[in-house]
Amino acid sequence: MSDATLMLSGIEKSYNRGTPGEVSVLRGVDLSVQRGEVVALVAPSGAGKSTLLHIAGLLDVADTGRVEIAGQDLTDLSDTRRTATRRADVGFIYQFHHLLPEFSALENIVLPQLAHGVPRAQAQTRAQDLLDRVGIAARADHRPAALSGGEQQRVAFCRALANEPKLLLADEPTGNLDPETSDQVFAALMDLVRGTGLSALIATHNMELAARMDRQIRLEAGQLIPLGGAQRPA
Repeated sequence: MSDATLMLSGIEKSYNRGTPGEVSVLRGVDLSVQRGEVVALVAPSGAGKSTLLHIAGLLDVADTGRVEIAGQDLTDLSDTRRTATRRADVGFIYQFHHLLPEFSALENIVLPQLAHGVPRAQAQTRAQDLLDRVGIAARADHRPAALSGGEQQRVAFCRALANEPKLLLADEPTGNLDPETSDQVFAALMDLVRGTGLSALIATHNMELAARMDRQIRLEAGQLIPLGGAQRPA
């Protein structure tokens, strides 16, 4: 039995299919992310990395191919079941935090849990614990506008992990930050991921950050190319 949290097999995706303007973005992509593994996805702008992440996270549907998360084939699920699986098993982080401006940092992490049926007291305890793990527990009652860019993104990390997903997908999670803040925030993300033991696929342009992950792959001409990897910590 495979120990892969994410398994993509033969993923193909084109836009404007069947027309003279058809653009082939993914061409038979195969990818596995093992339990507890953190994989860097490196690609130039427009190469299709966001499309790949969206297919892996059940936000988009491939033209052909199979998507498995934790050994479950999710390829042909209904929209309702895809949504339920995504909410339960997948956490997303984007370049911009997309926090709800009218709610505090704590509330932004509590709300996804309430939507998932978690009792409020339990949700608040988990939210506070996550904020503590990324070093901003003292900012729990502040709204996003009162937080720095790095603090906002740390809250976004916590929100993505609020419902204890099996898989974390991140699209340039530090791309909107200056280099020093980016390094600090990425370290907080890695500590959070390692501390929870989940699997992660993280898209980044930053090769220094990519080198700190377990393995690096490059998306080029619609296919994945391995670039080597860092030694995983014991």
